[in-house]
Amino acid sequence: MPTPIERLRAHLISLYGNTTAEHILSRLLPRIEQVRSSRTPASPSPLAPRPSPDERDVILITYGDQVQEAGKPPLQSLDEFLGATVGDMINGLHILPFYPYTSDDGFSVVDYRQVDPALGTWEDVRRLGSRFRLMFDAVINHISAASPWFQAFRRGETPYADYFITVDPAADLSAVVRPRTLPLLTPVETAHGVQQVWTTFSADQIDLNYRSPDLLVEVLDVLLFYVEQGAQLIRLDAIGFLWKEIGTSCLHLPQAHTLIQAMRAMLDAAAPDVLLVTETNVPHRENISYFGDGVNEAQMVYNFTLPPLTLHAFHAQDATALARWAATLAAPSAQTTFFNFMASHDGVGVRPLEGILSQAEIDALVARTLQHGGLVNYRNHPDGSKSAYELNIVYFDALNDPHSNEPLSTQIDRFLASQAILLSMAGVPGIYVHSLFGSRNWRAGVEITQHNRTINRRKFQRNELESTLRDPASLPHQVLARYRHLIAVRTAEAAFHPNAGQQVIHLDPALFSFVRTSLDDSSRVLCIHNVAGHAVDLVVDPVALGFDNAAVLVDLIGGAAFMSGDRLQLAVPSYGVYWLRSAA
Repeated sequence: MPTPIERLRAHLISLYGNTTAEHILSRLLPRIEQVRSSRTPASPSPLAPRPSPDERDVILITYGDQVQEAGKPPLQSLDEFLGATVGDMINGLHILPFYPYTSDDGFSVVDYRQVDPALGTWEDVRRLGSRFRLMFDAVINHISAASPWFQAFRRGETPYADYFITVDPAADLSAVVRPRTLPLLTPVETAHGVQQVWTTFSADQIDLNYRSPDLLVEVLDVLLFYVEQGAQLIRLDAIGFLWKEIGTSCLHLPQAHTLIQAMRAMLDAAAPDVLLVTETNVPHRENISYFGDGVNEAQMVYNFTLPPLTLHAFHAQDATALARWAATLAAPSAQTTFFNFMASHDGVGVRPLEGILSQAEIDALVARTLQHGGLVNYRNHPDGSKSAYELNIVYFDALNDPHSNEPLSTQIDRFLASQAILLSMAGVPGIYVHSLFGSRNWRAGVEITQHNRTINRRKFQRNELESTLRDPASLPHQVLARYRHLIAVRTAEAAFHPNAGQQVIHLDPALFSFVRTSLDDSSRVLCIHNVAGHAVDLVVDPVALGFDNAAVLVDLIGGAAFMSGDRLQLAVPSYGVYWLRSAA
């Protein structure tokens, strides 16, 4: 089997040819060895690096300035708040881009190697790393127009003159897949006159040119730097757009996959416990291509179809489509698993539903989002038409109409049922911070920024949030308390290992149900989630599902015991959840 360095060499030769590949390696190998030799052996600490996740891994997704207070750097406030409020209920933290930036709430990075001074310092990041497994963002498809790299490009300086993509505006770019309605090319004044630079996402986010070996070396060195700063997971943002070939879709090109394979090989050599997580908001079949062959690309892939398909199930009060799709899920190797999430800073993607739901069903989701006070972002098509790209809404309000008179208890039940799905499915769960507290839409923020995504990106004043959480009647208190319990159950159960078996079963259209089986076959859990507003009377043959005859099944969430015998009779309340395991 080829060594990681041999794999890295082969990928570089594929992209750049023999001579250039050897030149790149001559620059990279000392850095790889420096990082490899500097890493201490794994200790018995729960946070010790390990090559694969297990049932204990639950990752909170948050901004570095999510919790704010006067006179203190936000990263320090975040550390103190999480320590006091969340404690050990989670062990992972994805800090959304905390580098200096100019737009898109951090995703237009000015300098990859600096912490935004408004947030804190690298010492503050490393302090969080002593409490949590950290996920860093590698926003390496594009960089800010204000970055030193791009300013040097404008001046015509070497090597930066080759770091960006310039295009003749007369070129036929009609085949390029667009995630936005903004122009693909942006005119920029340079030392050589006005040039049209490639901007997939916005005029302030200039795409990088991976045809440049110097650029590649720079970016790979950034990844190694993140490892040195404590990253145990690296999220590759918008990675499918990494390589451009005029005349193609410029999405998921073979060269993009080869670049990811080179990153994986480099990390396998320098820090094999550090995991790559790919972010590609695209249809499911395209998304899972970033697992590669199971050993050569990402160890985790964002499960983009889960959030919108779960929304559909609750809106339709029918889990059939969700169950049919979930039955197809399979990680290609024991080294890989899904990164499951229900909500994110970007809202809920729509493209992952292509080929799974009908256009009428997708349109119904869009209509329901608008009815619930949300917003919608669109993308352009080559024929000039546009379609919904993402639903901009907090997940609590996506499920619950803020204008209805429905009891709050029912709304919380519905929301927590969706989150129970997140916590029990095969994969590693990622929880967006606003889901942890049951946040509502922030339309006032949209009025301030004029950006739809702001609806889902409100920041907290620490004293106000802590005061609210102390009130047992408040929505944030109730959601956090029940979330805490669900996480405690998940992290103590071997059947919820990310790679433990998952068998989807069809008990009733209103129920999303599956059996999880631990890797050593010692534990089996029947997970039942009611997505409907009515109760379901159920009769189950536990033996057919692998449970012992005459076993007592205990609900891990509520503690109730059920005599199963050869038939288990169960009444599942509206939005009810049961995680049933054989009694010891």
